[in-house]
Amino acid sequence: MKVKYHLLKEEKNTKARLGKIETNYGTYETPMFMPVGTQATVKTLSPEEVKECKAGIILANTYHLWLKPGEDVVF
Repeated sequence: MKVKYHLLKEEKNTKARLGKIETNYGTYETPMFMPVGTQATVKTLSPEEVKECKAGIILANTYHLWLKPGEDVVF
């Protein structure tokens, strides 16, 4: 997968950045909320809440997914 980051603007004093991440699956503006999924769940959020926050990306550890729930479920 090809990922590109485009810096659009940087704040001079704090170094805060505004940009876009381009992937094969779409383009996402940054900064953005990225929930963390562990063992195929996002803790403290229901699936409806994850959809409502319109997160373009969910961070997940593939090793944890392989352990539980397992490759039969994930793939």
